[in-house]
Amino acid sequence: MAASFRPDIQGLRALAVGGVVAYHFGLTALPGGFAGVDIFFVISGWLITTHLMGEITETGRLDLWRFYARRARRLLPAALFVILATLGLGYFILAPQEQALYSRGAMFASAYAINLWLLRWSFDYFAADALSNPFIHFWSLSVEEQFYLVWPALLLFAAWLRPGRRMAVVVIGVAGLASFAACLWLTSLSPAWAFYFSPLRAWEFAAGGLATLAPAALWRQRPWLRSAQGWLGLALIAAAYLSLSEDLPFPGWYALLPVAGTVLVLLSGAGEEHDEQPARPARWQALAPASLLSLAPLQWVGTLSYSLYLWHWPVIVYAGMLAPDLTTPQRFGCGALALALAFLTYHLIENPAGRGGWLTVGKWALAPALALTSVGVAAAYANAHLATRNIDPAQRGIERAAEQPSIARAVDKNCLLDFHTVKPKPCTFGPADAAQTIVLFGDSHADHWSTPLVEAAKRNGTKVVTYLKSSCRASRLSTFNTVLKRDYTECDAWREQAIADIIRRKPRLVVISEFSIGNLTRDMPAAGRKAETARWQAGLRSTLQAFSQAGVETAVIRDTPIDDSFADSCVARALWWREAPSRCDTPRAEAANDNAAAQERAVVKSMPDTRYVDLTDRFCGPTECHVFIGGKLAFRDRHHLATAFAETLEGPLEKALF
Repeated sequence: MAASFRPDIQGLRALAVGGVVAYHFGLTALPGGFAGVDIFFVISGWLITTHLMGEITETGRLDLWRFYARRARRLLPAALFVILATLGLGYFILAPQEQALYSRGAMFASAYAINLWLLRWSFDYFAADALSNPFIHFWSLSVEEQFYLVWPALLLFAAWLRPGRRMAVVVIGVAGLASFAACLWLTSLSPAWAFYFSPLRAWEFAAGGLATLAPAALWRQRPWLRSAQGWLGLALIAAAYLSLSEDLPFPGWYALLPVAGTVLVLLSGAGEEHDEQPARPARWQALAPASLLSLAPLQWVGTLSYSLYLWHWPVIVYAGMLAPDLTTPQRFGCGALALALAFLTYHLIENPAGRGGWLTVGKWALAPALALTSVGVAAAYANAHLATRNIDPAQRGIERAAEQPSIARAVDKNCLLDFHTVKPKPCTFGPADAAQTIVLFGDSHADHWSTPLVEAAKRNGTKVVTYLKSSCRASRLSTFNTVLKRDYTECDAWREQAIADIIRRKPRLVVISEFSIGNLTRDMPAAGRKAETARWQAGLRSTLQAFSQAGVETAVIRDTPIDDSFADSCVARALWWREAPSRCDTPRAEAANDNAAAQERAVVKSMPDTRYVDLTDRFCGPTECHVFIGGKLAFRDRHHLATAFAETLEGPLEKALF
C-alpha cells in the first residue's frame, strides 16, 4: 500500500458509492443519494491535483504518457468487462430495438463520451425511458475521463505563467469560478447541459484541486479545528443525502452541499501523519471523522467502490425488467448480487490490472488502452448490428407505432409547443372556409386526441384548431415542471393568452384533455393528495367558467390510463421472450384513476354548456387496463396514445362530440 494512502478517502468513497446505490435502488430515506457522484468528482480533483502538482514541483514537467497510462490501467479493464457483460446479458433481456439503441450507448461509454450522447438524447421530450438504459451511469465516468484530459494542461499552463502554488491557485480558481457561474446559469435554463456537460461540472473537480493547495498548517497544528471541520463536512454530506431530491434544480447551488462537505472532510484528514505534535492528536484522534471513515466495513466498500459503481446499475435495471415492482427483499438481493460481482471484478480484473505491468511507461504506454477502447467500441457496434437484424416484422411494427407522431405533430412539430415558448401557436386542420370550428386545447394528452378528432371533424365539414403546449394543462393550475426543475411560469402565461385567443374565435366547441392530476397525486400522502386535488378542481372550474361565460360550449375528455411500464418497450420484450403482451397490463385500480375521474366529472357536470367524454372502457376492462388492443399497440410510452391505435377511436369520438 502506498505511503500516501489515506483511509479516510477510502471511507469517503464508500459513502459516495453507498449514496448512489441507495438512491438507484429506491431507498426513499436517502432521496439525495445521487450526490455521491459529486463526492467522487471532488475526490478525483484532490487526488489528481496532488499527484500532478507534486510531479511539476519536483521535475518542472509532467510525464503525460505515464499519467494517462496509469489512468487507463486503473479504469479501463473493469469498465470494459462490465460493458461486455452487460451487452451479453442484454441479448436475453432487452428487445432487439432496445439492444440496438443501448449498444450505441455502450459505444459512447467505451469511448468515455456517453455524457455527450445523453445530452442529445435528453432534449427529446418523447425520448425512450432513460432509466432503462443500462449504460447511463457511465456518464460520470465520461466526465472524469474528460477532466483527466484537460487538467494536466491547465496545471502546466499555470506553471508556465509562474511556477509555484500561488499561480496554480489563481488559474484553478478562475477556471472553477467560470465553470460554477455557467453551471448556475444553465441549471435553470438548460438542466441537461448543466448536469451532463463536463466543463459545467469542472468546478467540482476544481474545488478538490484548490483544497490541496490550501495552507494546511493552520489545522495541522490545531487538531480540534481539524476534527470540527471534518464533522461539519460529514454533516453537509448527510444533509445533501437527506434533503436533496430529483425535483430540485441540480447541480446549481444545491451541489455546494456535497462539494463543500467533501472538501472539509478531505482537509480534515490532510497531513495527519505529518503532525508535529504527536501527543495532542492522540487525544483528538478518537473524535476525528477519520476514525469513523477508517472502519473496516467502510474500507472494504471503498475498495470495491469503482467496481460496485459499474455493476449496481445494470443489475437493478435488468432486475426491474425481469420482475417489475421489485419488493424490498428483492432489492436487497440485487444489492448483494452487485456486491458479489464487484468483489469478483475487483479481485480478478481491477486489482490485477492496476498492479500489473501490461501498460508500460513510454511512448507505447497507451497502445493497450487504445486497444481496449477499440474492443469496447467494436463489440458495441457489432451488437447493434446483430440486434437490428433480429428485429422481426412484429417488433418493427411496435417500433413504428411508438415513433409515429400525432396528426398535429406530423404536420408541424411546433404545434405542440416546447417548455419555453409562451406565445400560442394555433394550428388549423381541415377546410379553412368551414362553417364550424372545433378547438383542441391542452397538453400532450390533448395532442394525442388530435389524430381521431381531425378525421372525425373532416367527416362533419368542421375544421380543427389546436392550442397545445407540452406539460401544460388547460386547467388554471400553476405547476412545477420536473424537467426545468422550477415553477412552470411559461405555462401560466401561455394558458391565459390561449384562452383569450380561443374565446375571440367563437368556436362551436372547445375540446379539453390533460394529464390527470390523479397521476401526479397517487403517491402523495392522503392530506397532500386531497389539497392538490381541490386546487386542481378549482383550476378546471375556472377554465370552464371562462368559456361558459363567453357562450362557448366545452367538452372534457377523460384522461387515458397510466401504465406501470413503457408500453412499447414492455410489449417488444414480451414478444422477444415469446410471452403474451398482456404481461404488460396494469390493474385498473392503479392505472385508470377512477376516483380522480369522478371528481373531474363532478366539476364538468356542475358547469353549463359542458359535457364529459369518457372512453376509458376502450382501454380497460373491469380489472385490467391493456396496452395491446386488437393487435395494435395502444400506448407509445406509459400514457400517450399510439397514433395507429388513436385512429381506431375516431368513431367513438365522433359519436361523443358530433
